[in-house]
Amino acid sequence: MAAPKPLAEGFSADGYIIDQDCFSSVRYRSMPASINGCGWIAAFDLLHFLSGEKDWDSVRRALDEGHRIRMPGPTMLPVMRSYLLSQIPELQEVRGREAALAEAFRSRAGIFRYREEKTPHFVFYCRRENGFRFMNVADGLEDAVMPMEKFGEEHLKGGLVVLFFVV
Repeated sequence: MAAPKPLAEGFSADGYIIDQDCFSSVRYRSMPASINGCGWIAAFDLLHFLSGEKDWDSVRRALDEGHRIRMPGPTMLPVMRSYLLSQIPELQEVRGREAALAEAFRSRAGIFRYREEKTPHFVFYCRRENGFRFMNVADGLEDAVMPMEKFGEEHLKGGLVVLFFVV
């Protein structure tokens, strides 16, 4: 078995969290965050984009405390919604794959909630001159720039898609 990745390798040069596999020593909902940390990581990245947020652990703690029942599992959608709205009053939400892609294309940044290989997953994205930048999508796509259409084709393949976004 490979040694755990160092925590410092989980961050991009500009301060985003790009690789949740580096957070095996951090607990979230009674499990290592490397297994179920995509929600708080996406929330941190969106706040970092909007305000330069630097304290990732306060975001993790706030979302962890938002779950009333202490049990393993991913970030629950109502907890994510409540936390994001408390931090970003102008946040908007849309459901459905096509509606989410349309709103994401016109937005500055946001968080997709979808299923990546049957597992609930949250992914932060932001607009770039040459496409969209996506963080912590999957192994090999920790910090990827691609067209929104390509992300949709390769990752939004089934199940409910929810988008939290800022125009």
